[in-house]
Amino acid sequence: MATAHVLMYTTAICPYCIRAKQLLAARGVTEIEEIRLDLHPEKRAAMMEATRRRTVPQIYIGDTHVGGCDELYALDRAGKLLPLLGL
Repeated sequence: MATAHVLMYTTAICPYCIRAKQLLAARGVTEIEEIRLDLHPEKRAAMMEATRRRTVPQIYIGDTHVGGCDELYALDRAGKLLPLLGL
Protein backbone atom coordinates (compact mmCIF):
# COMPACT_ATOMS: atom_id res chain seq x y z
CA MET A 1 0.00 0.00 0.00
CA ALA A 2 1.38 3.40 -0.95
CA THR A 3 1.87 5.94 1.78
CA ALA A 4 1.34 9.69 1.59
CA HIS A 5 4.14 11.71 0.02
CA VAL A 6 6.89 12.43 2.56
CA LEU A 7 9.24 15.38 2.04
CA MET A 8 12.13 15.91 4.44
CA TYR A 9 14.74 18.65 4.61
CA THR A 10 17.92 17.06 5.96
CA THR A 11 21.70 17.16 6.19
CA ALA A 12 24.07 14.19 5.97
CA ILE A 13 25.31 14.15 9.56
CA CYS A 14 22.11 15.07 11.40
CA PRO A 15 21.28 12.38 14.01
CA TYR A 16 17.67 13.63 14.27
CA CYS A 17 17.26 13.22 10.51
CA ILE A 18 18.49 9.64 10.79
CA ARG A 19 16.09 8.89 13.68
CA ALA A 20 13.16 10.41 11.77
CA LYS A 21 13.93 8.33 8.68
CA GLN A 22 14.22 5.19 10.83
CA LEU A 23 10.80 5.79 12.40
CA LEU A 24 9.19 6.45 9.03
CA ALA A 25 10.75 3.27 7.62
CA ALA A 26 9.49 1.30 10.62
CA ARG A 27 5.99 2.62 9.91
CA GLY A 28 6.08 1.47 6.30
CA VAL A 29 7.39 4.48 4.40
CA THR A 30 9.57 3.27 1.54
CA GLU A 31 10.15 6.57 -0.25
CA ILE A 32 11.16 9.93 1.18
CA GLU A 33 11.79 12.93 -1.01
CA GLU A 34 14.89 14.26 0.67
CA ILE A 35 16.23 17.77 0.17
CA ARG A 36 19.80 17.79 1.49
CA LEU A 37 20.62 21.30 2.64
CA ASP A 38 24.31 20.44 2.95
CA LEU A 39 24.34 19.71 -0.80
CA HIS A 40 21.85 22.46 -1.76
CA PRO A 41 22.32 25.33 0.73
CA GLU A 42 20.34 27.66 -1.53
CA LYS A 43 17.19 25.70 -0.59
CA ARG A 44 17.46 26.62 3.12
CA ALA A 45 15.81 30.02 2.52
CA ALA A 46 12.73 28.36 0.97
CA MET A 47 12.54 25.87 3.86
CA MET A 48 12.80 28.65 6.43
CA GLU A 49 10.13 30.71 4.71
CA ALA A 50 7.75 27.75 4.53
CA THR A 51 8.36 26.38 8.03
CA ARG A 52 9.57 29.43 10.00
CA ARG A 53 12.34 27.16 11.34
CA ARG A 54 16.08 26.85 10.75
CA THR A 55 16.73 23.33 12.02
CA VAL A 56 16.61 19.98 10.29
CA PRO A 57 14.83 17.76 9.81
CA GLN A 58 11.72 19.55 8.67
CA ILE A 59 9.16 16.97 7.66
CA TYR A 60 6.08 17.21 5.48
CA ILE A 61 3.60 14.38 5.11
CA GLY A 62 1.32 15.25 2.24
CA ASP A 63 0.50 18.94 2.72
CA THR A 64 0.96 18.78 6.50
CA HIS A 65 4.08 20.28 8.04
CA VAL A 66 4.83 17.86 10.87
CA GLY A 67 7.88 19.72 12.15
CA GLY A 68 11.06 18.02 13.31
CA CYS A 69 12.02 14.65 14.74
CA ASP A 70 10.52 15.28 18.20
CA GLU A 71 7.17 16.27 16.67
CA LEU A 72 7.24 13.18 14.43
CA TYR A 73 7.78 10.90 17.44
CA ALA A 74 5.05 12.73 19.40
CA LEU A 75 2.65 12.22 16.49
CA ASP A 76 3.50 8.52 16.48
CA ARG A 77 3.00 8.20 20.27
CA ALA A 78 -0.39 9.92 19.94
CA GLY A 79 -1.46 7.37 17.30
CA LYS A 80 -1.76 10.04 14.61
CA LEU A 81 1.21 9.19 12.40
CA LEU A 82 -0.22 6.12 10.64
CA PRO A 83 -3.50 7.86 9.69
CA LEU A 84 -1.52 10.84 8.36
CA LEU A 85 0.56 8.44 6.28
CA GLY A 86 -2.65 6.86 4.97
CA LEU A 87 -2.02 3.53 6.68
